[in-house]
Amino acid sequence: MLVIESQPTNRSAWPHRIAVLLVCTTFPLIWVGGLVTTKKAGMAVPDWPNTYGYNLFLYPVSTWIAGPFDLFVEHGHRLLGSAVGMISIALVIAVALWDKRRGMLALSIVSLIAVIIQGVLGGARVVQDEVLLARIHGCFGPAFFALTVGLAVITSNRWHSIQAIVNPSAGRLQVVAVITASLAYVQLLIGSFLRHVPPGGSHGDFRVAVIFHVIVAFLVAAHAIALAVIAWRGFPEATAVRRQSAALSLVVLAQVGLGIAAWTFRYGWPTFLPGGELMPRFVINAESVAQAGVVTAHVATGSLIVGMAVAIALYSFRYYSLSPEMMVSQAADKSTLHGAKL
Repeated sequence: MLVIESQPTNRSAWPHRIAVLLVCTTFPLIWVGGLVTTKKAGMAVPDWPNTYGYNLFLYPVSTWIAGPFDLFVEHGHRLLGSAVGMISIALVIAVALWDKRRGMLALSIVSLIAVIIQGVLGGARVVQDEVLLARIHGCFGPAFFALTVGLAVITSNRWHSIQAIVNPSAGRLQVVAVITASLAYVQLLIGSFLRHVPPGGSHGDFRVAVIFHVIVAFLVAAHAIALAVIAWRGFPEATAVRRQSAALSLVVLAQVGLGIAAWTFRYGWPTFLPGGELMPRFVINAESVAQAGVVTAHVATGSLIVGMAVAIALYSFRYYSLSPEMMVSQAADKSTLHGAKL
């Protein structure tokens, strides 16, 4: 098991700064990647790692900016991905220099390896033009984003300032937090199937995936709300968990609305929802700006939910310990204090 030990108070802020920069760069990368899929621009540049024979960083800016929108989005996606890779390298260096906790260097190296794998997956998807690779690429991105969020959390001042306490009831909070994060990621996996339908895919398979997508969406919403209720009712010390779980509930509810909007812009008002008679004149404009924006926002918000849920789960384990050794130690401390008072 990977152990992250406590760090001296004279730690450097640079690992956290770079980790936050990595999060803030990866999230737009997911937005742009979602837009690439929505606009079907994944094959706008047929070669890789070059761009129409040019080195990725030497492709003429004028041709990129003034070219077709598909080219602009796809090449921009590659440049942004390269920036994420460079920041990941910087994070490894910063952690090696300033964060001496055992396990931190390993985690930063894992993040670097992960972004390299994601880049190779994206390149292989272009070279081989495979829907399966596109699906894997789409699922791996949110997992990497969740990892960057975790790195930002465990390098933060808040993380270092928290002193774990023993709470036998904390297991319930931690289990619900982990289940919420897991369900959120499963929801992304199902969504990836809906986004990357193979050419020979059947309507029946798509229908089943839609049904499961809707069911898991409500499960995620229910668990997010339950997580917030549990945190606010029984764990007053866990301020980060309480606030972030409340924010997560709001984001999940907004995501449900985005999901309905995304379906409406692509296929029309969902037949299983009331109110269809209010939209008889709604016209679907394929690949319109509105459709691309709503669908891409729905995809990116799904990754945001996973990242938020992972942060909450990490904090739930940071605030509370179920370790028998710690329980015995605290009991002994209380006994000693009580004896001193007597």
